[in-house]
Amino acid sequence: MRTGITRAAIVAVCSAGIVACSSAPSTPPVANSGRYSIQQDRAPTRILDERSIPEVIPEPVHRTAAGNRSPYTVLGKSYTVLPTEEGYSERGIASWYGEKFHGHKTSNGEVFDMYLASAAHKSLPIPSFLRVTNLENNRSIIVRVNDRGPFHGDRLIDLSYAAAVKLGYADRGTTRVQLDAVTVSGAELDRGIVAQTPEPTQLAAVGGGNKYLQVGAFSDLNTAQDVSNRLQQLTSYPVFIRSVKSDDNRILHRVRVGPIDDPGAIRQTSDRVVAANLGSPYTVTE
Repeated sequence: MRTGITRAAIVAVCSAGIVACSSAPSTPPVANSGRYSIQQDRAPTRILDERSIPEVIPEPVHRTAAGNRSPYTVLGKSYTVLPTEEGYSERGIASWYGEKFHGHKTSNGEVFDMYLASAAHKSLPIPSFLRVTNLENNRSIIVRVNDRGPFHGDRLIDLSYAAAVKLGYADRGTTRVQLDAVTVSGAELDRGIVAQTPEPTQLAAVGGGNKYLQVGAFSDLNTAQDVSNRLQQLTSYPVFIRSVKSDDNRILHRVRVGPIDDPGAIRQTSDRVVAANLGSPYTVTE
């Protein structure tokens, strides 16, 4: 978890935070309400059922300068962003961050959602994907790196509260982990698609270069359909569900909006999704 330094002060060089350790419960904040009104980071009040946490499916990413400035300086120390995550593998200490930062922007401008599996790392390109293995219990998940940090002590990575729950250390604050980068090409992605009859809007989207907002990936089809129905009330762009197989052969249902080619429309649609508490969407390109 994080404490002691505001991202407003760091954003000139790199949005970030400092890791601390606490788990006192509180009321979940409203997204984007007063910046860091909570002094000490903490877990949410409600008990989080790990079965409700969407799986992260690695996909081809679109990177911009946002969050990838290199070198950058925090607290007088300079850090360099790696040119690629390919081949990255490292062991170290993981902490987690939660309510204090919930609803606030990460280093690349996305909105941090402590109920999704994401991470902050000092040097990996943003966004990127990591397989994180808890060396204390051998539990493993994939997270999406969209933030910078931690800048405290010897901690290697800061995981969202949801990721800490999935890995079984949310009640302890830190654990030893193994990090391994996960990279995906378009061809690898397509091999996982489950055969199904596509909607007309999906057929129109086939081909390279189309941009979509991915709102979530759910193991329960009814949940995915509910999110899809709510999205259709927020946007005039096509909303569809695409089912894929995860690494352990479970079927996950991705909810997407698009194609959307206009950057302004992408930002506007993303803001509407966040305001409706439907998660923190990100852009994928196919």
